[in-house]
Amino acid sequence: MKRYEYNKILQDDNKNRYYSTTIYPEIPLSFSDVYLYTTQGDRFDLLAEQYYNDSSLWWIISSANSGLPQNSYYIPEGQQIRVPQNIGLIVSNFKTLNEK
Repeated sequence: MKRYEYNKILQDDNKNRYYSTTIYPEIPLSFSDVYLYTTQGDRFDLLAEQYYNDSSLWWIISSANSGLPQNSYYIPEGQQIRVPQNIGLIVSNFKTLNEK
């Protein structure tokens, strides 16, 4: 997924163009979710690459763990996190929320 692929391009009264805000779907709990404890150097993008084979889906893991700092790719060591496994539905909901 490209970062701005599903963002609308808007234009203000002065003809300045900008991207709309990205809307992320809620990610419900599932029995298929994987739980793990983070180790030093774990990052949302690296875990997305490991579990989804796509580092651009980092936002799924980040959104599923809203109690973690959201201002960095790095995850504090020793935190239990949830890695959702039903990414097809999550990505589909993301696309629907951000349709052009």
